[in-house]
Amino acid sequence: MTQLILSADPGFVHLALEEFGRDSHNGQPLDELAPGVSLVDCDEGFWGLAETWIDDPPVFTRHICPVDLTIPLLATPRDLSRLSDAAVAEYADLLDPEVSFSVQSRVLLDLPYKPFDVNRAVATALSSAASSPLDVRQPFQILSVVCAAVDRPPGSEKPAAESHQQLAFMGLSLASHNISDWAGGVRRFRREKDRISRAEFKMLEALEAFRIDLPAGGVALDLGAAPGGWTRVLRQKGQFVTAVDPAEMHPRLAADRGVRHKRMSAEAYLREGPDAFDLLVNDMRMDARASARMMNAFADFLYPHAEAIMTLKLGKTAAALGPACAILQEQYTILHMRQLFHNRNEVTIHLKLNDL
Repeated sequence: MTQLILSADPGFVHLALEEFGRDSHNGQPLDELAPGVSLVDCDEGFWGLAETWIDDPPVFTRHICPVDLTIPLLATPRDLSRLSDAAVAEYADLLDPEVSFSVQSRVLLDLPYKPFDVNRAVATALSSAASSPLDVRQPFQILSVVCAAVDRPPGSEKPAAESHQQLAFMGLSLASHNISDWAGGVRRFRREKDRISRAEFKMLEALEAFRIDLPAGGVALDLGAAPGGWTRVLRQKGQFVTAVDPAEMHPRLAADRGVRHKRMSAEAYLREGPDAFDLLVNDMRMDARASARMMNAFADFLYPHAEAIMTLKLGKTAAALGPACAILQEQYTILHMRQLFHNRNEVTIHLKLNDL
């Protein structure tokens, strides 16, 4: 069996593990390293599962990384040099010198060093020993280092006899195989002083994760727009936005000539007769099935090339997800569906109109 580390939202990790069990060969969870972070193993290994999920990505699993090597931790600063030495001995000859690499670390227990310290120490050592260039922004290869405590040491059929064993798990993979480019799937954006709402991060992450290129000077429809977080992001991306919401928009957006605020419900705007749009977005707080029906109702007002981004609110279960997707598929093809880091009890979906 080959081990790997799987990360998901703590409230939906059971669904992520169901995805793992469905798509892995004889896969089973071994240990919970932290809320939402599981040590698992499967016959086909990391690479087989990763290839499966490239073709058919999971919804609730945010990140995976392989476990090639485990190193006992002393819980002292000496660990940094020991991790660096182990990384050089194991991976310096395995790194492809033709493409970039980065080190991504997570520290899931109380240690006298932080992920940045591990990244810097290990990356510096590997840069000196290997020819592969270091690129922390867009690496092709990633060495993952996860420091955690385990109840069941790797290779053991019994729990540790005394206290938790503190280990570092190391694994080398391609960035494309980890589901997310960010350690643990944790994508953080810089907090701008003009930010209107936390919802902006959801839109930014969706555009990045789904690799959506918005048309220059495109025309977008934002349903349930107030106070305007998604509208603000779309304006930053050069879109002209019709923002539909009975509530007020943020004053900065109210003064923006690139924003037309229709102060009414989506249903009222539908009766009024919408224009045609290149993009439809919807982050309304409503039942997932009702939101899907609303998206279908606006499909006739989208250009044939149009795309759509929406969130489906799941509550504490995903029972409504299947029925909502079935409704959407009456009008749309689902291109991507993921529970992103900035989602809470919801998933984000990227859609295009069905071919005529």
